[in-house]
Amino acid sequence: MSVHRKRMRRMECVGHVRYLTFSCYQRLPLFQNKKIKDRFCEHLAHARAVGMFKLYGWVVIPTHVHLLLEPRLPDWTVANIMHTLKRPFAQEIIGRWRALNARILLRMMDRGERIHFWQAGGGYDRNIISSEEYVEKLRYIHDNPRRAELVDRATDWPWSSAGWYGGERMVPIPIDTFGRE
Repeated sequence: MSVHRKRMRRMECVGHVRYLTFSCYQRLPLFQNKKIKDRFCEHLAHARAVGMFKLYGWVVIPTHVHLLLEPRLPDWTVANIMHTLKRPFAQEIIGRWRALNARILLRMMDRGERIHFWQAGGGYDRNIISSEEYVEKLRYIHDNPRRAELVDRATDWPWSSAGWYGGERMVPIPIDTFGRE
């Protein structure tokens, strides 16, 4: 029996903002722990700081991540941004859990007994082509923790850019100005 994998075709267009979603393996709440969310934020902040992309919006909730970003093409495509961001983070967390012999590892194991942090496939990737869609996606990102009943107000969730847009500047990751430099 052959196994078919979903193949995603990414449309890399200079100047396009991208709305990305990627999930934890089998939608497990692998970001339940504050330290793990904080560590992912450090990885994301580093990727932004080295110039892989401009970051316009983001949120980390227990089962998945949403990003609104603009790759700095041609040096950085979405595919290599995701690989550079997700892989080292997953290896770090899985390595820590192995050292602790954490029981969650059993739930992260596929039939071949390989351990996964991220759900297979490319996740959700959409090129944003209008300012209306940009605003819609940014609102969706910020409202995610409230819809998941993690907080009463979006700005109360510390692992999101909602606080930045609400005027708070002591956030884990600064936000880039939308538009051309």
